Amino acid sequence: MDGFEPYSKFAARLRASGLLSDPWVDGKPRFREQPILLSQSDLAALCEAAEGVVAVLHELAMMCADEPRLVEHWFGLTRAQQLMWAASAPAWHGIARADVFMTASGPVVCEVNCDTPSGVAEAVALGTVEPRAESGPFDSTVPTARLEDRLCELVESAAPPQASGRIVGIVYPTELSEDLSMLSLYRRWLERRGWRVVLGSPFNLRATCDGGVAMFGAPCDVLLRHYKTDWWGERQPVWRDECAYSDPEPLTEPLAAVLGAMLRGRVGVVNPFGAVLAQNKRTFAFMWEEIERFPPWSQHIIQKFVPRSLRMKDLAAETLLAERTRWVLKSDFGCEGDEVVVGAEVDDGLWSTAVRQAVPGRWIAQERFCPCRDDHGAAVNYGVYLIGGKSSGLFCRIQAAATDRRAVSAPVRVVCDPGATGPMGQVARGGPFPEVSHFVGCT
Repeated sequence: MDGFEPYSKFAARLRASGLLSDPWVDGKPRFREQPILLSQSDLAALCEAAEGVVAVLHELAMMCADEPRLVEHWFGLTRAQQLMWAASAPAWHGIARADVFMTASGPVVCEVNCDTPSGVAEAVALGTVEPRAESGPFDSTVPTARLEDRLCELVESAAPPQASGRIVGIVYPTELSEDLSMLSLYRRWLERRGWRVVLGSPFNLRATCDGGVAMFGAPCDVLLRHYKTDWWGERQPVWRDECAYSDPEPLTEPLAAVLGAMLRGRVGVVNPFGAVLAQNKRTFAFMWEEIERFPPWSQHIIQKFVPRSLRMKDLAAETLLAERTRWVLKSDFGCEGDEVVVGAEVDDGLWSTAVRQAVPGRWIAQERFCPCRDDHGAAVNYGVYLIGGKSSGLFCRIQAAATDRRAVSAPVRVVCDPGATGPMGQVARGGPFPEVSHFVGCT
């Protein structure tokens, strides 16, 4: 674009930030220099939608804590997943990212990743590298400015009262490198505040003789969990024609070590294992199918911000086949674009195969909405980070199709909006839902 430098130079400046190593994906740019301009009133609307839906998820979690039968019969959690929920309930939330789209009638929240949200390093890097050519009166605070403080405050709050070692174990799938930049950023932030940080996988965890849990022999006060809950439990295919996993059994020993230490009050876990419930996309179907269970403020949020969602098994295959362009299929634990089939973006043959091969009970059907698009047909996925229920950052990705790893990430600049409220974390909350400031230790 005129006025902006060649991508190679912008990519070099991104690498120089020390946060990102590869600004390309499959040989194509992962980022763009041109910022997304966002008014503070639009930012407030995005945050209101994200915070409202997270508050409804909390209401749902409290409901399931009061009615344990729902967990097994409605959400279909496996035995290990039920154990994770029972050990943590009703705590489920620490940091999450709500994927919000703007439509002609306002923001829509299509899903919430509250298990292992990613993209923080990309959002922070784009916030710290100023575009060379921009005009207009931009707000001085970028939307990611408070992420560091809030993430570190979250970890501090999760530590047991008697914790003295200030050791954080970051648990992640060491065979995958895609989120290493984010985990390195977390490590940098925590070490600046005097924490010792140890990185490893669940297989590097051991129970200690005094009832705690250690990573590579270092007794941990907090575990920062970036290993998906459905990977800790039984692994089951979501397609009828999919081969069984070679390692389908739950991670019994590491899970027992962590849950035991957690129940004894020896370690705090972020995100809590209760995320196994809220991450399950059947929560969105529950919101709609069981909407009368919710209080009026929750019903208002669901109807205003959540696309109509139903369990796929409750829809006739003939209906889905006849209404291809109306529906989006999502597996219960898929994330980052995995196991998402947008009817309007595939042909009849692929859609029919997806409908026929989807394992009953593992999928939801969500009504497709129409996001605002630019001149090239691309929409912006406004990923609103929430920590303890509060909007704390923004990660924007642009793509014409459903958001996946090929989406282009862009910086965000908040345009000065006379008469509007302050920056991220101080936006107007005009919604009818109660303010819930912290869920990690909720009782």
